Amino acid sequence: MFDSSPPLPVAMRGLATALAPHALPQDVVGRRAEEVLGPRYPQLKRLMTTFASAGIDARRSVVPFEWFDDRSIGWKERNDAYLSGCSALFRDAARAALAEAGWEADAVDTIVTVSSTGVATPTLEALVASEMGFRADVLRVPVFGLGCAGGASGLSVAAQLAQGAPGTKVLLVVVEACTVSFRTDRLEKADIIATVLFGDGAAAACLECGEGAVTCAPGAQHRWPDTLGIMGWDVDDEGLGVVFDRSIPDFATRHMAGAVAASFARMGRSRASVDRLICHPGGAKVIQALESSLELGQGALDIEREVLRAHGNMSAPTVLFVLDAAIRAGRTGRMMTAALGPGFTASFAPVDVAA
Repeated sequence: MFDSSPPLPVAMRGLATALAPHALPQDVVGRRAEEVLGPRYPQLKRLMTTFASAGIDARRSVVPFEWFDDRSIGWKERNDAYLSGCSALFRDAARAALAEAGWEADAVDTIVTVSSTGVATPTLEALVASEMGFRADVLRVPVFGLGCAGGASGLSVAAQLAQGAPGTKVLLVVVEACTVSFRTDRLEKADIIATVLFGDGAAAACLECGEGAVTCAPGAQHRWPDTLGIMGWDVDDEGLGVVFDRSIPDFATRHMAGAVAASFARMGRSRASVDRLICHPGGAKVIQALESSLELGQGALDIEREVLRAHGNMSAPTVLFVLDAAIRAGRTGRMMTAALGPGFTASFAPVDVAA
Protein backbone atom coordinates (compact mmCIF):
# COMPACT_ATOMS: atom_id res chain seq x y z
CA MET A 1 0.00 0.00 0.00
CA PHE A 2 1.29 3.46 -0.88
CA ASP A 3 2.40 5.43 2.19
CA SER A 4 1.43 9.08 1.77
CA SER A 5 2.68 10.16 5.19
CA PRO A 6 5.42 12.81 5.20
CA PRO A 7 9.02 11.60 5.60
CA LEU A 8 10.33 11.41 9.12
CA PRO A 9 12.65 14.22 10.26
CA VAL A 10 16.33 13.40 10.76
CA ALA A 11 18.02 15.09 13.71
CA MET A 12 21.70 16.00 13.66
CA ARG A 13 22.70 15.24 17.23
CA GLY A 14 26.35 16.15 16.84
CA LEU A 15 28.59 17.92 14.33
CA ALA A 16 32.35 18.35 14.70
CA THR A 17 35.49 19.05 12.71
CA ALA A 18 39.13 18.01 13.04
CA LEU A 19 42.34 19.49 11.65
CA ALA A 20 45.56 17.81 10.58
CA PRO A 21 48.56 18.31 12.90
CA HIS A 22 51.01 20.19 10.67
CA ALA A 23 50.63 23.87 9.71
CA LEU A 24 51.24 25.08 6.14
CA PRO A 25 51.32 28.90 6.26
CA GLN A 26 50.49 30.20 2.80
CA ASP A 27 53.44 32.59 2.59
CA VAL A 28 55.87 29.82 3.54
CA VAL A 29 54.35 27.43 1.00
CA GLY A 30 54.63 30.09 -1.70
CA ARG A 31 58.30 30.76 -1.01
CA ARG A 32 59.09 27.05 -0.91
CA ALA A 33 57.23 26.43 -4.17
CA GLU A 34 59.23 29.18 -5.84
CA GLU A 35 62.50 27.66 -4.60
CA VAL A 36 61.70 24.08 -5.58
CA LEU A 37 59.55 24.48 -8.69
CA GLY A 38 60.69 27.82 -10.08
CA PRO A 39 63.87 26.56 -11.79
CA ARG A 40 61.96 23.67 -13.43
CA TYR A 41 58.68 25.38 -14.29
CA PRO A 42 59.15 28.71 -16.13
CA GLN A 43 55.42 29.51 -15.99
CA LEU A 44 55.49 29.51 -12.18
CA LYS A 45 56.57 33.15 -11.95
CA ARG A 46 53.31 34.44 -13.41
CA LEU A 47 51.33 32.06 -11.18
CA MET A 48 53.01 33.16 -7.93
CA THR A 49 50.43 35.91 -7.44
CA THR A 50 47.79 33.22 -6.92
CA PHE A 51 49.31 32.35 -3.54
CA ALA A 52 48.41 35.87 -2.36
CA SER A 53 45.10 36.20 -4.22
CA ALA A 54 43.67 32.79 -3.25
CA GLY A 55 42.13 34.15 -0.05
CA ILE A 56 44.03 31.62 2.09
CA ASP A 57 46.23 32.37 5.08
CA ALA A 58 47.04 28.83 6.18
CA ARG A 59 46.27 25.17 5.68
CA ARG A 60 46.99 21.95 7.55
CA SER A 61 48.65 18.71 6.46
CA VAL A 62 48.83 15.15 7.78
CA VAL A 63 52.58 15.16 7.02
CA PRO A 64 55.27 17.63 8.14
CA PHE A 65 56.62 20.26 5.77
CA GLU A 66 59.91 18.38 5.33
CA TRP A 67 58.05 15.36 3.90
CA PHE A 68 57.54 17.24 0.64
CA ASP A 69 61.30 17.65 0.13
CA ASP A 70 61.72 13.95 -0.63
CA ARG A 71 61.71 13.58 -4.43
CA SER A 72 61.59 9.78 -4.19
CA ILE A 73 58.08 9.66 -2.74
CA GLY A 74 55.87 7.39 -4.82
CA TRP A 75 52.41 5.89 -4.77
CA LYS A 76 53.02 3.59 -1.76
CA GLU A 77 54.52 6.31 0.42
CA ARG A 78 51.70 8.70 -0.47
CA ASN A 79 49.01 6.15 0.30
CA ASP A 80 50.68 5.10 3.55
CA ALA A 81 50.62 8.77 4.63
CA TYR A 82 46.94 8.94 3.64
CA LEU A 83 46.08 5.83 5.68
CA SER A 84 47.90 7.03 8.77
CA GLY A 85 46.78 10.65 8.56
CA CYS A 86 43.15 9.97 7.69
CA SER A 87 42.81 7.31 10.37
CA ALA A 88 43.88 9.89 12.96
CA LEU A 89 41.57 12.55 11.52
CA PHE A 90 38.70 10.04 11.44
CA ARG A 91 39.17 9.26 15.13
CA ASP A 92 39.41 12.92 16.14
CA ALA A 93 36.33 14.06 14.21
CA ALA A 94 34.23 11.02 15.11
CA ARG A 95 35.02 11.22 18.81
CA ALA A 96 34.17 14.92 18.91
CA ALA A 97 30.84 14.41 17.12
CA LEU A 98 29.95 11.42 19.32
CA ALA A 99 30.75 13.44 22.45
CA GLU A 100 28.51 16.30 21.29
CA ALA A 101 25.70 13.83 20.58
CA GLY A 102 26.18 12.06 23.91
CA TRP A 103 26.62 8.73 22.09
CA GLU A 104 29.08 5.96 22.84
CA ALA A 105 30.83 4.44 19.82
CA ASP A 106 29.20 1.07 20.42
CA ALA A 107 25.76 2.69 20.02
CA VAL A 108 26.44 3.48 16.35
CA ASP A 109 24.53 1.22 13.95
CA THR A 110 25.75 2.59 10.61
CA ILE A 111 28.96 4.36 9.58
CA VAL A 112 29.14 6.34 6.33
CA THR A 113 32.77 7.12 5.47
CA VAL A 114 33.43 9.57 2.64
CA SER A 115 36.97 9.95 1.26
CA SER A 116 38.60 10.22 -2.18
CA THR A 117 42.26 11.12 -1.58
CA GLY A 118 43.64 7.62 -1.08
CA VAL A 119 42.86 3.93 -1.25
CA ALA A 120 41.93 2.05 1.93
CA THR A 121 40.93 -1.60 1.80
CA PRO A 122 39.93 -2.44 4.50
CA THR A 123 38.28 0.97 4.64
CA LEU A 124 39.04 3.65 7.21
CA GLU A 125 36.20 2.85 9.62
CA ALA A 126 37.45 -0.76 9.77
CA LEU A 127 41.03 0.37 10.42
CA VAL A 128 39.97 2.39 13.47
CA ALA A 129 37.08 0.14 14.62
CA SER A 130 38.85 -1.55 17.55
CA GLU A 131 40.35 1.67 18.86
CA MET A 132 37.05 3.52 18.47
CA GLY A 133 34.98 0.73 20.02
CA PHE A 134 32.53 0.19 17.17
CA ARG A 135 30.39 -2.94 17.35
CA ALA A 136 31.27 -5.97 15.22
CA ASP A 137 27.87 -5.81 13.51
CA VAL A 138 27.98 -2.11 12.58
CA LEU A 139 26.91 -1.46 8.99
CA ARG A 140 29.82 0.05 7.03
CA VAL A 141 29.05 2.28 4.02
CA PRO A 142 32.29 3.60 2.45
CA VAL A 143 31.83 6.19 -0.31
CA PHE A 144 34.67 6.96 -2.74
CA GLY A 145 35.13 9.23 -5.75
CA LEU A 146 32.88 12.19 -5.00
CA GLY A 147 35.77 14.58 -4.39
CA CYS A 148 34.75 18.06 -3.26
CA ALA A 149 31.05 17.11 -3.51
CA GLY A 150 31.50 14.36 -0.93
CA GLY A 151 30.49 16.41 2.10
CA ALA A 152 27.06 17.38 0.79
CA SER A 153 26.50 13.99 -0.87
CA GLY A 154 27.64 12.12 2.24
CA LEU A 155 25.23 14.10 4.40
CA SER A 156 22.42 13.24 1.98
CA VAL A 157 23.31 9.52 2.01
CA ALA A 158 23.55 9.45 5.81
CA ALA A 159 20.21 11.24 6.18
CA GLN A 160 18.56 8.79 3.79
CA LEU A 161 19.92 5.80 5.71
CA ALA A 162 18.71 7.24 9.03
CA GLN A 163 15.30 8.07 7.59
CA GLY A 164 14.95 4.63 6.02
CA ALA A 165 15.63 2.77 9.28
CA PRO A 166 14.06 4.68 12.18
CA GLY A 167 15.76 3.93 15.47
CA THR A 168 19.23 3.50 14.01
CA LYS A 169 22.13 5.77 14.84
CA VAL A 170 24.19 6.87 11.84
CA LEU A 171 27.71 8.28 12.06
CA LEU A 172 28.95 10.23 9.02
CA VAL A 173 32.71 10.84 8.73
CA VAL A 174 34.11 12.88 5.83
CA VAL A 175 37.91 12.92 5.72
CA GLU A 176 40.55 13.92 3.16
CA ALA A 177 44.34 14.19 2.97
CA CYS A 178 44.78 16.23 -0.20
CA THR A 179 48.33 17.31 0.57
CA VAL A 180 49.90 13.86 0.18
CA SER A 181 49.13 14.14 -3.54
CA PHE A 182 51.12 17.35 -4.05
CA ARG A 183 53.28 16.70 -7.11
CA THR A 184 56.64 18.12 -8.12
CA ASP A 185 57.17 15.78 -11.08
CA ARG A 186 54.28 16.54 -13.48
CA LEU A 187 54.49 20.34 -13.25
CA GLU A 188 51.13 20.98 -14.83
CA LYS A 189 49.14 24.10 -14.02
CA ALA A 190 46.60 22.02 -12.09
CA ASP A 191 49.38 20.85 -9.76
CA ILE A 192 50.39 24.44 -9.04
CA ILE A 193 46.79 25.41 -8.29
CA ALA A 194 46.51 22.37 -5.99
CA THR A 195 49.64 23.58 -4.18
CA VAL A 196 47.92 26.95 -3.72
CA LEU A 197 44.54 25.66 -2.55
CA PHE A 198 44.44 22.28 -0.86
CA GLY A 199 44.73 21.20 2.76
CA ASP A 200 43.67 18.30 4.99
CA GLY A 201 40.83 17.89 7.46
CA ALA A 202 37.80 15.90 8.59
CA ALA A 203 34.23 16.45 9.73
CA ALA A 204 31.74 14.10 11.39
CA ALA A 205 28.03 14.15 12.16
CA CYS A 206 25.67 11.97 14.21
CA LEU A 207 22.20 11.46 12.72
CA GLU A 208 19.02 9.68 13.80
CA CYS A 209 15.31 9.98 13.12
CA GLY A 210 13.60 12.47 15.40
CA GLU A 211 13.05 16.11 16.13
CA GLY A 212 15.98 18.31 17.03
CA ALA A 213 17.45 21.79 16.96
CA VAL A 214 19.26 20.85 13.74
CA THR A 215 17.55 18.59 11.22
CA CYS A 216 18.54 17.39 7.78
CA ALA A 217 17.07 15.40 4.93
CA PRO A 218 18.11 13.49 1.82
CA GLY A 219 19.25 15.84 -0.92
CA ALA A 220 19.82 15.78 -4.65
CA GLN A 221 22.57 15.73 -7.26
CA HIS A 222 22.80 17.31 -10.69
CA ARG A 223 25.37 15.94 -13.16
CA TRP A 224 26.16 17.80 -16.35
CA PRO A 225 26.80 15.63 -19.44
CA ASP A 226 30.15 15.64 -21.24
CA THR A 227 32.02 17.20 -18.30
CA LEU A 228 34.12 14.28 -17.01
CA GLY A 229 37.39 16.11 -17.68
CA ILE A 230 36.62 19.13 -15.49
CA MET A 231 37.61 17.64 -12.11
CA GLY A 232 38.99 14.39 -10.73
CA TRP A 233 42.16 12.34 -10.44
CA ASP A 234 44.66 10.98 -12.93
CA VAL A 235 46.44 7.87 -11.61
CA ASP A 236 50.03 6.96 -12.46
CA ASP A 237 53.03 5.26 -10.83
CA GLU A 238 53.72 8.29 -8.62
CA GLY A 239 50.18 8.50 -7.21
CA LEU A 240 47.11 10.64 -7.78
CA GLY A 241 47.40 13.66 -10.05
CA VAL A 242 44.76 16.35 -9.70
CA VAL A 243 42.47 17.24 -12.59
CA PHE A 244 41.31 20.79 -11.98
CA ASP A 245 40.13 22.63 -15.08
CA ARG A 246 40.50 26.40 -15.23
CA SER A 247 36.93 26.63 -16.53
CA ILE A 248 35.33 25.74 -13.17
CA PRO A 249 34.52 29.33 -12.04
CA ASP A 250 33.11 30.26 -15.48
CA PHE A 251 31.17 26.99 -15.63
CA ALA A 252 29.66 27.69 -12.21
CA THR A 253 28.72 31.21 -13.28
CA ARG A 254 26.91 29.94 -16.38
CA HIS A 255 25.29 26.74 -15.09
CA MET A 256 24.91 26.66 -11.31
CA ALA A 257 21.60 28.55 -11.20
CA GLY A 258 19.95 25.97 -13.46
CA ALA A 259 21.27 23.10 -11.34
CA VAL A 260 19.98 24.76 -8.19
CA ALA A 261 16.52 25.28 -9.67
CA ALA A 262 16.23 21.69 -10.92
CA SER A 263 17.62 20.12 -7.73
CA PHE A 264 15.56 22.25 -5.38
CA ALA A 265 12.42 21.29 -7.30
CA ARG A 266 13.24 17.59 -6.89
CA MET A 267 13.62 18.14 -3.14
CA GLY A 268 10.32 20.01 -2.95
CA ARG A 269 11.99 23.28 -2.01
CA SER A 270 12.21 26.65 -3.69
CA ARG A 271 15.00 29.18 -3.67
CA ALA A 272 12.72 31.59 -1.84
CA SER A 273 12.19 29.07 0.97
CA VAL A 274 15.93 28.72 1.70
CA ASP A 275 17.39 31.33 4.02
CA ARG A 276 21.07 30.50 3.53
CA LEU A 277 23.13 28.46 1.10
CA ILE A 278 26.05 26.66 2.78
CA CYS A 279 28.54 26.39 -0.09
CA HIS A 280 31.76 24.48 -0.54
CA PRO A 281 34.44 27.19 -0.91
CA GLY A 282 36.45 25.61 -3.71
CA GLY A 283 38.49 28.78 -4.13
CA ALA A 284 38.10 32.55 -4.11
CA LYS A 285 37.03 32.63 -7.77
CA VAL A 286 34.49 29.84 -7.23
CA ILE A 287 32.95 31.75 -4.31
CA GLN A 288 32.64 34.85 -6.50
CA ALA A 289 31.12 32.76 -9.28
CA LEU A 290 28.50 31.30 -6.93
CA GLU A 291 27.56 34.72 -5.60
CA SER A 292 27.16 35.99 -9.15
CA SER A 293 25.37 32.99 -10.65
CA LEU A 294 22.93 32.63 -7.76
CA GLU A 295 22.44 36.39 -7.35
CA LEU A 296 23.40 36.23 -3.68
CA GLY A 297 25.13 39.58 -3.59
CA GLN A 298 28.83 40.25 -3.26
CA GLY A 299 30.12 39.15 0.13
CA ALA A 300 27.07 37.01 0.98
CA LEU A 301 29.22 33.90 1.35
CA ASP A 302 31.13 35.40 4.25
CA ILE A 303 31.53 32.23 6.31
CA GLU A 304 32.76 30.37 3.22
CA ARG A 305 35.52 32.96 2.82
CA GLU A 306 36.44 32.67 6.50
CA VAL A 307 36.74 28.88 6.27
CA LEU A 308 38.77 29.11 3.07
CA ARG A 309 41.10 31.68 4.63
CA ALA A 310 41.72 29.63 7.76
CA HIS A 311 41.88 26.12 6.28
CA GLY A 312 42.08 26.23 2.49
CA ASN A 313 40.12 23.80 0.35
CA MET A 314 40.07 20.46 2.20
CA SER A 315 37.89 18.91 -0.51
CA ALA A 316 34.86 16.96 0.80
CA PRO A 317 34.77 18.01 4.50
CA THR A 318 35.04 21.74 3.77
CA VAL A 319 31.30 22.33 3.29
CA LEU A 320 30.68 20.74 6.71
CA PHE A 321 33.26 23.12 8.19
CA VAL A 322 31.13 25.95 6.77
CA LEU A 323 27.96 24.42 8.21
CA ASP A 324 29.60 23.97 11.62
CA ALA A 325 30.86 27.56 11.59
CA ALA A 326 27.43 28.89 10.60
CA ILE A 327 25.68 27.00 13.41
CA ARG A 328 28.26 28.05 16.00
CA ALA A 329 27.92 31.66 14.81
CA GLY A 330 24.23 31.52 15.63
CA ARG A 331 22.90 31.40 12.08
CA THR A 332 19.42 29.87 11.93
CA GLY A 333 16.75 29.06 9.36
CA ARG A 334 16.35 26.79 6.37
CA MET A 335 19.76 26.10 4.87
CA MET A 336 21.06 24.09 1.93
CA THR A 337 24.55 22.65 1.65
CA ALA A 338 25.93 22.86 -1.89
CA ALA A 339 29.15 21.59 -3.43
CA LEU A 340 30.67 20.93 -6.84
CA GLY A 341 32.67 17.79 -7.54
CA PRO A 342 33.85 15.29 -10.15
CA GLY A 343 31.28 14.10 -12.60
CA PHE A 344 30.93 17.14 -13.08
CA THR A 345 28.29 17.25 -10.36
CA ALA A 346 26.50 19.69 -8.08
CA SER A 347 25.40 18.10 -4.81
CA PHE A 348 22.87 19.46 -2.30
CA ALA A 349 21.56 18.46 1.14
CA PRO A 350 19.04 20.49 3.17
CA VAL A 351 19.69 21.42 6.80
CA ASP A 352 17.28 23.34 9.03
CA VAL A 353 18.53 25.10 12.17
CA ALA A 354 15.92 26.19 14.70
CA ALA A 355 16.15 29.67 16.19
